Amino acid sequence: MVITSKSNPLIKEIAKLSDKKFRDESGLYIVEGTKPVNECIAAGCDIDKIICTDKLATVYGGAVAVSEEVFLGISSEKTPQGVIATVKIPQNTLKPPVGSCILLDRLQDPGNLGTIVRTANAAGYKEIYMIGCTDPYSPKAVRASMSGIFFTTVYRGEEREILSALKGVPLICADMDGENIFGFTPPAKFCLCIGNEGNGISDTIALKSDFKVKIPMADSCESLNAAVSAGICMYVLKELNVR
Repeated sequence: MVITSKSNPLIKEIAKLSDKKFRDESGLYIVEGTKPVNECIAAGCDIDKIICTDKLATVYGGAVAVSEEVFLGISSEKTPQGVIATVKIPQNTLKPPVGSCILLDRLQDPGNLGTIVRTANAAGYKEIYMIGCTDPYSPKAVRASMSGIFFTTVYRGEEREILSALKGVPLICADMDGENIFGFTPPAKFCLCIGNEGNGISDTIALKSDFKVKIPMADSCESLNAAVSAGICMYVLKELNVR
């Protein structure tokens, strides 16, 4: 059976998942596109449903088949590939990190956040702590993570709770007043903190930090994009750690 009506209850529920309120209520988020959906499956994520155009119904066994018109109504892509998965949002209980990790302090741009998750996964930082950040499970953040969200563990909580979980782990904050990161010697295990795009790290996090590092820049450049800064710091600290 192929769903051909946009007013179908299931289709209406899927369309609502673009809104954080409904993601929170349902505990589900959307993954769209052939490669992301396939990687989500390969990562062993808890998939609720797969919805695809009737042309792809034989590719995804057990999927809900819909017409092209209905699929276009629920897709957020410019060039839809005909498959969407609704996935259960992981409910990770806060705990200390196993290895070096990332702390994101009040990041508000989903593109930045998703890109940082993508880079963290690539660089081997598997645990990401978030305080007051934009939703990492929004369609834009998931898309920007390029499947990194499937392979990292995301912990979200209040500042006090997160800092408690990170107790005893040296906190390295990216800060313009810090020391040159290229001459820095990081501890064997650490937490790299990246602050808000406009305001940087909070006063509380700054006071709790054990180290502050900066990326040297030309005088004509005031700052770097948060995701770019995070990526440079992640790789430099890893490299310095193995020397």
